[in-house]
Amino acid sequence: FRFVQTSDQSIAYCPKCGSALRVKQIAASTAQQNLIMGNAPTTLELLLDNIRSAFNVGSILRSADGANVQHVHICGITPTPDHPWVAKTALGAEAAIPWTQYWNSLEAAQKLKQKGYAVWGLECTSKAAALPDALRNLPSAPLLLIAGNELAGVDTDLIAQCDQVVHIPMLGVKESLNVAVAVSIAIY
Repeated sequence: FRFVQTSDQSIAYCPKCGSALRVKQIAASTAQQNLIMGNAPTTLELLLDNIRSAFNVGSILRSADGANVQHVHICGITPTPDHPWVAKTALGAEAAIPWTQYWNSLEAAQKLKQKGYAVWGLECTSKAAALPDALRNLPSAPLLLIAGNELAGVDTDLIAQCDQVVHIPMLGVKESLNVAVAVSIAIY
């Protein structure tokens, strides 16, 4: 019988049979060690454009922390990390990721672009490049990845500001993924 115990649990005996526990330490992989040492391949930031679900935002923050995203720009109606429902899925990442709130996502993207960011939109459009193809030509500038509303997608005026629009190729009958899943795939 095996089960996972988090570091904040203080269970000394097996919940099934009552015998003393044996703890196995797991070493970090080379990729994890590189990220821990700050050797991420590209400076990456996110702009969340009017995402409705606090749970999606929490999931995105958790993935962003794992992928060493440097900053999250939260725009429009997107719930901020201090929303209690964000914490439910972020599991602490909401306190680890620097973030800024903007009411207008278009103004935020324009300001970041003026500061030298390469701006990519994650959206299914006829002009979008497949993400695997686009990743072969990562910009040397800091990269801002924009993800949009669960129903409406990324605002078309934001798409017009993008240097590149990318999509995740879909092989099934559905044309898109949940925004938190799509962002997680894209940032990794």
